[in-house]
Amino acid sequence: MNQPSQQHPSTTLQAEGDQPRIEPLNQQFKRLFPTDLRNLLGKLGRRYRDRVDELLAARRALQERLNAGEVPDFPAETREIREGSWKVAPIPADLRDRRVEITGPVDRKMIINALNSDARVFMADFEDSSTPTWDNMLSGQVNLYDAVRGDMTYEAPNGKHYRLGDNPAVLIVRPRGWHLDEKHVLVGDRPLPGGIFDAAVFLYHNARVQLARGSGPYLYLPKLENRHEAALWERVLTDIEKALELRPGTIKVTVLIETITAVFEMDEILYELRSRIVGLNCGRWDYIFSYIKRLHAHPDKVLPDRAQVTMTVPFLRAYSQLLIRTCHRRGAFAMGGMAAQIPIKGDEQANAQALKRVREDKEREAGDGHDGTWVAHPGLIPLAMDIFDRQLGERPNQLDRLREDVKVSAADLVSPCEGTITEAGVRGNIAVAIRYLAAWLDGLGCVPINHLMEDAATAEIARAQLWQWIRHPAGRLDDGRDITHELIEGFHAEELERIRADVGEEAFAGQPFQAASDLLAEVIASDDFVEFLTLPAYERLD
Repeated sequence: MNQPSQQHPSTTLQAEGDQPRIEPLNQQFKRLFPTDLRNLLGKLGRRYRDRVDELLAARRALQERLNAGEVPDFPAETREIREGSWKVAPIPADLRDRRVEITGPVDRKMIINALNSDARVFMADFEDSSTPTWDNMLSGQVNLYDAVRGDMTYEAPNGKHYRLGDNPAVLIVRPRGWHLDEKHVLVGDRPLPGGIFDAAVFLYHNARVQLARGSGPYLYLPKLENRHEAALWERVLTDIEKALELRPGTIKVTVLIETITAVFEMDEILYELRSRIVGLNCGRWDYIFSYIKRLHAHPDKVLPDRAQVTMTVPFLRAYSQLLIRTCHRRGAFAMGGMAAQIPIKGDEQANAQALKRVREDKEREAGDGHDGTWVAHPGLIPLAMDIFDRQLGERPNQLDRLREDVKVSAADLVSPCEGTITEAGVRGNIAVAIRYLAAWLDGLGCVPINHLMEDAATAEIARAQLWQWIRHPAGRLDDGRDITHELIEGFHAEELERIRADVGEEAFAGQPFQAASDLLAEVIASDDFVEFLTLPAYERLD
């Protein structure tokens, strides 16, 4: 990393009270925090910590109402926004064609390979595909600092050399969600919200450089539940723009619609961010998790095996089509969801089946009117690109497809899908959750398991389903057995031993498989549904 300037050209970053206490690890990371940035972080923490806590309390209050039988619906008080004829602000030139995007964590090799890929956009992820160790978060900022300046190399342990090319994909950064704190940065005696930390550090160092290079500072905002949470991001980003002396609306955002409550407020979220938002994304895996989490007390909302909950089931199809209609009506992009498959080497038949599923998924998205899609592996880019190339032709997007034929009711969005719960599905959830959590606790937030790229969202689905299946009469295996704590405990012990046999004693002892197993057992046994698996997991990180 080239040494950042110790003073930013802005003159507006005056200290307000004490600067935050920041726990840097070494001299390289200390250079990330010049005085102006420290002042900005302190200002943002003092101004918005209470509001973040209020919004998190509102989530808990909503959960209590849902547990008592309430069902999500479109807010009556915002009808005028939904029925109005407003549009979002114009979209920057380098974001008008987003037909294929690749996502991944903020490690150096991943950033180079993703930016060098043929994808139009790379989303660098501080959230679900990155374990938020202090070293990971700061190393990620260093890596993005170098990437933005086009000065990035990496030498792998095997001696292979990587260098950033001359025509990289457009960079978008995903900060952490409102529920996650950065415990290594204290404003007073309270941690700074992790998303504010990620966004402010990245934008402070890189926004002006990106603008000078013909692009701009772009973010993906995750885990929003409602318009109020979007409005908070608007206030935070407006303050950062003022501090950095950027024109209002310079920071552009795409919002992931990955919660069951946000789908009822898509117009409102677009409206709150209308000066800077460029689109919404179907965050399908988190959306399925949110469906289970928010409706976990409803015995008629129990979902079948995860593998059966595809984007073709009615409630997910309603969600994706309503997103397209809502976005295009407002002049915003409607981005498709993640293809988590990894090309399977050495098994042509299995690989062909996996690619067939990806092809069908992307053809559905392109045909429905999505403007682009996500993939987790570079090997899927050509397939997805070909499908969207054929659909779009010479057009950069499908904003002209208004989808006025789409009619979606509140009931459509919460109706569960048909299917079965199998022993293989239960065991698969246990195994995926243990393997993923072990990697997460070991510092890796994006893990290939059974030819799928798993991140926190899929681990959340796995443990959420186990919790729910135990507690409702609908939680019954297709062979007639009830899914009880005792049944899960037996499967759990057997799956842990299978993992031990698979990885070997040395690897098992050297990685936190037992700690992951214990954490999974803890959240499944808890009478209260744990809001996010990563919250108790984060407490276990240094």
